[in-house]
Amino acid sequence: MPPVTSSDSRDPAAAPADVVGRAIRLLVLVGEHAHGSTLSALARESGVPVSTAHRLLSTLRREGLVEFEPDGKRYRPGLKLFQLGQQAGQAYGFAGTALPVMQRVTRQTEEATLMSVLDGARHLYVHYVDGPLPVGVRSEPGRHGPLHCTSMGKVLMAFAPDDVRADLLDRVELTPYGPNSITDRDVLRAEVARAADLGYATVDEEHHAGLRAVAVPILRADGSLFGALATAAPAFRRELDDLVALVPALRSAAAELGVRLPDR
Repeated sequence: MPPVTSSDSRDPAAAPADVVGRAIRLLVLVGEHAHGSTLSALARESGVPVSTAHRLLSTLRREGLVEFEPDGKRYRPGLKLFQLGQQAGQAYGFAGTALPVMQRVTRQTEEATLMSVLDGARHLYVHYVDGPLPVGVRSEPGRHGPLHCTSMGKVLMAFAPDDVRADLLDRVELTPYGPNSITDRDVLRAEVARAADLGYATVDEEHHAGLRAVAVPILRADGSLFGALATAAPAFRRELDDLVALVPALRSAAAELGVRLPDR
């Protein structure tokens, strides 16, 4: 489903004291603002002084990791950062391995297929295949999404190690993104337990109005969690029962990915 970055837990007062840590924080922020961000905004979000942020961003520019747009005075991800991202995607198997499998799912479902992995208290969209119909769901790999109101987020919590799941259920933010977002922690616990029992999770206009989705876990051969695979569709076109009927196709694809994707 279209990813919306959840509110971050960064504390500007806890900005890294070392130069490398500050540079990395700035680079991550630039990467999260694909359309660009100003120096003052980056300094504020990172907790790094403006003069220091300017110096570090200049260094990142020289390395091609960051670009600067003089007209808008905004910093954007550079081509080198894109190249590194592509190389990482190849190493994880997101492109060469996952893409053909996800394309096959989309041909079967005629809807968008999405893949995500757990990243702290959020999930990270790592791959996406657009559906063939004129109106559909769009996603943007490399962006984060919330756990409590997305089908992949629920599945990732449900199949995470016990200690990780317990921690997430205690601390994930229950921000009401959509009209049916879960805002009660006990309800979330029950929903995640249900996903663990069923082996899949659904959402009905929880992340965005007019959007429904279903997701299954991608498990490695040893049963540990790798990620989640989902089908998402406009609510006017797919009832929840329609999406649940696609679970066998998703499970088949997830089983194949669990064997073929490299260990992380």
